[in-house]
Amino acid sequence: MEQDRFRLAAGLATVAAVVLLLLAFAGTQTQTILSKVGAAIPPGDAGNGGQTDTSGGSTSGSAAGSTAAPAEQVAAVVPSTLLVIRSGSLTLETPGITPTVSAASGLVAAGGGFVAGSRETGTGIGANAVVDYRIPAAAWESTLGGLRGLGTVRDQTIKSEEVTGTVADLGARIANLRATEAALQAIMAKAVRIADVLDVQKQLTDTRGQIEQLTTQQAGLKDRAAYGSLTVTFRLPPVAATPAPTARPPLWDPGADAEAATAKLVRIGQKAGTAGIWFAIIGVPILLAIAIVLVVGWAGYRLATRRSRQAA
Repeated sequence: MEQDRFRLAAGLATVAAVVLLLLAFAGTQTQTILSKVGAAIPPGDAGNGGQTDTSGGSTSGSAAGSTAAPAEQVAAVVPSTLLVIRSGSLTLETPGITPTVSAASGLVAAGGGFVAGSRETGTGIGANAVVDYRIPAAAWESTLGGLRGLGTVRDQTIKSEEVTGTVADLGARIANLRATEAALQAIMAKAVRIADVLDVQKQLTDTRGQIEQLTTQQAGLKDRAAYGSLTVTFRLPPVAATPAPTARPPLWDPGADAEAATAKLVRIGQKAGTAGIWFAIIGVPILLAIAIVLVVGWAGYRLATRRSRQAA
């Protein structure tokens, strides 16, 4: 009886040890998987669409089910044509704004473009219309030439920016993040502990956010490269200034002459009065001082003459 109890206890202990070993192995495997999250994915792993080695020697299957070959990924990342963003502005003088705007819109539409926005300001001579066009890249030059022929070009600014490399770089980053997303999904399927699941879920959410952000940037660049932006200002030509009529010499006017002479006399009188005031205030004292000096000098000369005569 005691031998049976011993065998039962030994069996239960063996089962408990196996369970503990399995739990410890699963936790270690999950930690190993999590330690690889966020690390750079080797070219072979990226080409396998997110396959990751979780046991040290065997390769797990993709969470998405099917994977793309490396050549197909490169073809999807690198643009097949040169991507150039074109933008500019054009100012046209035309005798009629409304018919010219209508003709320009028809010209842009014939090339596959469309009107993105428009506004009109002023009335009469100062009226003008500003229209924003989106023009396909293939029809940019022909459409621009047609618009230039609708009026007199007064100003033109054209800019070009190549974004082929930028789009390719964004595509490579998106492909790498998608591979990381697939790897995280595979890790999520193998995670056992709740803490591991939450950690992987957080990193998966961040990765998907980055994919959406980069995809939006890439799509925006492709759209701007596919359709250039051109702002055209339509305005009326300036009105030529009317020359002023030649002034004819006036006829003789005695009243005007008498008025001018009177004004001249008044100005002479004013100047004479001003001179008299200056003379009375400044000139008279100076003359008196000079007279006193002369008198004193003359008296001294007479006195000296008399004394010399008496001495003789």
